[in-house]
Amino acid sequence: MVARRLERMVRQVRRWRSSDGSTPIPVDPTLGEADRRRLCRLIDDCIDAKGGELAARRRASAIAATFLTLDDLGRRRFFLTLAHDYDHDDAAVDTAVDALVRSRDPEDRRDAERRLAHALTPSRERLLQRFIGLEDGLSFVVDLREELRSHREGDPALTALDQELRHLLTDWFHLGILQLESITWDSPAALLEKLIEYEAVHEITSWADMKGRLGRGRRCYGFFHPLMPGEPLIFVEVAMTTDIAADLGPLLDHDADRIASQDAETANFYSISNCQRGLAGVPLGDMLIKQVAERLQADLPNLRRFATLSPIPGFRDWLIDALDDGAPAVLTEAEAELLAPGAPDQAARSLRSVVAAADVPPPASLAPLEPVLTRLAARYLVEERRGARALDPVAHFHLSNGARVERLNWMANPTVAGWERGLGLMVNYRYDLPHIEGNHDAYVTTGTVEAADDVRRLLTGGRP
Repeated sequence: MVARRLERMVRQVRRWRSSDGSTPIPVDPTLGEADRRRLCRLIDDCIDAKGGELAARRRASAIAATFLTLDDLGRRRFFLTLAHDYDHDDAAVDTAVDALVRSRDPEDRRDAERRLAHALTPSRERLLQRFIGLEDGLSFVVDLREELRSHREGDPALTALDQELRHLLTDWFHLGILQLESITWDSPAALLEKLIEYEAVHEITSWADMKGRLGRGRRCYGFFHPLMPGEPLIFVEVAMTTDIAADLGPLLDHDADRIASQDAETANFYSISNCQRGLAGVPLGDMLIKQVAERLQADLPNLRRFATLSPIPGFRDWLIDALDDGAPAVLTEAEAELLAPGAPDQAARSLRSVVAAADVPPPASLAPLEPVLTRLAARYLVEERRGARALDPVAHFHLSNGARVERLNWMANPTVAGWERGLGLMVNYRYDLPHIEGNHDAYVTTGTVEAADDVRRLLTGGRP
């Protein structure tokens, strides 16, 4: 992924240089202090549009080209320069605030508010906007943020710069401008290659595997930005079945008999992949599934159910931590006695040894754990929080999209990858089209998690 990102940035900069004749300024790859000052002079002239807008565009291209000549240390110094030297001017902000406080006339107040807004805008934003204004510049800034995120750890200034870039990109990637497109076996090979590379849930192992995922009873959709043609932002793989899927195997088995799409009653979203790491935290997903579901229902009016078969990627780590920390009531008294008859105080240690195993334990040894792990998975999905949001990232994504937690499926993915992601458990999130917007609003405003009655019963130790 890193190599591909840098190759893409290099190709973009080459196009800019061939069209405007700009060249990188010669600097040491580590961007020592003397070279950093020289680069700052170029950035200053670019921000101020010295010589006009065309000159500013050439300078933006030259700055980007110079950035790509830097090594890891040099790039970190470049980001630190943007973070510290091109932030807002505190003195200008203080002056603008004072003017706003003293303003009495409504027109004077509006002028003071505009001056304050301008003073609060870091000067580096004008450089970033100039990057975006270049051909394929939006893609360059997305990749620039991905590079920044590899340097920000432990540095508040770089974390603040990252958040600023996230807000900037949010303005450019609002849902209204994104385009939903169907991806088929006849789509350009370059796009299909990207799907193979970006697949983050269930690895695409070959071209035959790819063809099977786009064949009978299957659909694939991608979201694209008009300024990033051919670069998927998110793609969704869908399997048509008679009912909500409870097992991953049949969805990925291309030799199994499949129902024709026009005969299916259920659309299962079994893989959703975010393709651009530079867009992490940018809310691309809100109502994404609803758009795909509405497209599917328009094409296939026989569809009655829309659901996912999703991993629970944080469950295993959460449970290991909870057992290590002795979190209150991880196990009920009945569960402790079930796991360690006659020695319930050893139950947590016994469960941890199983959960932390690198390989999937034999089915016979796992069978007694089914009610325990299923209940704990329901607790993890419905009750565990990071602030007001669900602790599990996949749960947060689907709940934000208006889904409800529908059903937990024991050993739905009994592979090593499935064990690592969720102890073999997978979850169905149900998208009930008339209730999607209400579920979304309840979750994002109050943190309310919609869950089916069967899932609620699991929380109290009952059976579905």
